[in-house]
Amino acid sequence: MKATLRAETDSLPPMAAATASVVAPRTLAPSRCADYLELTKPRIALMALFTVAAGYLLAAGNQPDLRILLHTLVGAGLVAAGGSALNQLFERKIDARMRRTMKRPLPAGRISPEEAAMFGSALAGAGVAYLAATVPLPATIAAALTFVLYAFVYTPLKTRTAWNTLVGAVPGALPPVIGWYAAKGWSGAAGWEGAAILFAILFFWQIPHFLAIAWMYRRDYADGGLIMLPGCDPSGRQTAGVMVLAAAALIPLGFVALAVGLGGWLFALGGAGLSLLFTRRAVEFARCRTDQNARRVLLASLLHLPGVLALFMMDVLLVR
Repeated sequence: MKATLRAETDSLPPMAAATASVVAPRTLAPSRCADYLELTKPRIALMALFTVAAGYLLAAGNQPDLRILLHTLVGAGLVAAGGSALNQLFERKIDARMRRTMKRPLPAGRISPEEAAMFGSALAGAGVAYLAATVPLPATIAAALTFVLYAFVYTPLKTRTAWNTLVGAVPGALPPVIGWYAAKGWSGAAGWEGAAILFAILFFWQIPHFLAIAWMYRRDYADGGLIMLPGCDPSGRQTAGVMVLAAAALIPLGFVALAVGLGGWLFALGGAGLSLLFTRRAVEFARCRTDQNARRVLLASLLHLPGVLALFMMDVLLVR
């Protein structure tokens, strides 16, 4: 294990290797538990679980089974944590080259690749098994698909194509589908239509959200060897165009939900209003492509998603 770590440290750039050698002794880590927790990317996991819960509650309507909801959140949380740990395992050398990630447990040497591999695999395997034993099969399939696409498709594509964000938006949009199918299984009124609308909301929302981040950290990403659209688009025109189109695609989704009998006018009109504000921020970035305007797009995205999902749940659970 020590030989593995030494070999990987030797292959890093001088600054990253020096950092790893300084912080490698485990006595300098705040705690082993904190390092393992960091591997799971808890903030991203919590956001994913929020959308899982939203998907479940929307599908269950006024008669949710809190026991099934709890099982779904536990299983999906384990799967998300395992996927994040393997993502950091596969990207440990990239993280070592980027200022914002070089102090993570793997590039810093506080956790070995072997430990991370066992930890991530155990969490993901336990999560899939738990879901298979407690919730309908479609939810388990959606969770397993999320894990595979995130860890084994999206992660390697980040160093191969600038369009990896579009691919990564697929597993990122599946968590509410997990919750939806945990409540409904394959059957139920507005079965696949509801799941598809939730998937579309998350899919299109992620594109301007992550492109804004990629624009702000484009130099850091380039140093790490990640091929992101902003890094291949010095003027930012193509990046801005994709952001505006994705944000604008969110505007009609409430009316689509209304047409299939899932949502009502509160979600249709309120969601359209929030999406218009989100699109406005993307247009402002397109007109003046600065880090400040990219940050405004990011902040708008963090207000848009919970707002839209809250309107959706109010419409389905209270108004209707």
